[in-house]
Amino acid sequence: MRLVVGGMAHDFDFVRMELLRALGEDPCNRVAVSSSFEEFDGAPETALISYTCNVEPSPQAARRLRRFVEGGGRWLALHATNSLLVWGEDGVSGRALAGDFLETLGSSFQAHPPIGPYEVRPGPVADPLTEGIGPFTVEDELYLSDYTDGIEVLLHADFGGAAPGFLRDEWPRTQQAVLYRRRLGSGEVLYFTPGHARGHYDAPHRTPFYPHVERGAWDVPEYRELLARCLKWVCREPLREGESA
Repeated sequence: MRLVVGGMAHDFDFVRMELLRALGEDPCNRVAVSSSFEEFDGAPETALISYTCNVEPSPQAARRLRRFVEGGGRWLALHATNSLLVWGEDGVSGRALAGDFLETLGSSFQAHPPIGPYEVRPGPVADPLTEGIGPFTVEDELYLSDYTDGIEVLLHADFGGAAPGFLRDEWPRTQQAVLYRRRLGSGEVLYFTPGHARGHYDAPHRTPFYPHVERGAWDVPEYRELLARCLKWVCREPLREGESA
């Protein structure tokens, strides 16, 4: 399998170790790690997991990602993978939802309110990934994104209000996807948006020393359980004993 972790403004060392620790619980897992998508060969039997921020693949790599999913591959995208940021005089914005990379993912990050608690609730689609998970609260970045048509929302959060610092800084109250599935060709993307992490030295664009260590949803048992299920899904392991993947 391929694990892609890297970018900016997050504690990627923490995330990388947490994901490798979780994957290492199965001695059969063999993980190749990189900080970009360029090394991913796109073999459809490969599990792809990404936790990136502002990491844009080359056009060739983006086409390879799309062919991978369309050909039957599974891609678990975490937190800021859909964040391709643009800085302007009036604030930060995300890229328009266009091109092979973002269209394959099915979403494009645009803003988030200040880190704070929000309630995560089951979406309209029943799924083994979320079975038995009731509403729970995380203190994290609530991602406000644009979405392609046809995604299946498995978990959502309600939000309306201000997202200071972003070009789109006022949002009408609506449901934002927290966990969704995108089917494309014969493959699928699973996107799970919580999981912010930042240490003292991960925001040099703001300050040489960031005063707070942020672990977001990583400390929440429901998040850990859902992440474990998502990792089983991308590895094509049964979610329950006796169940097919």
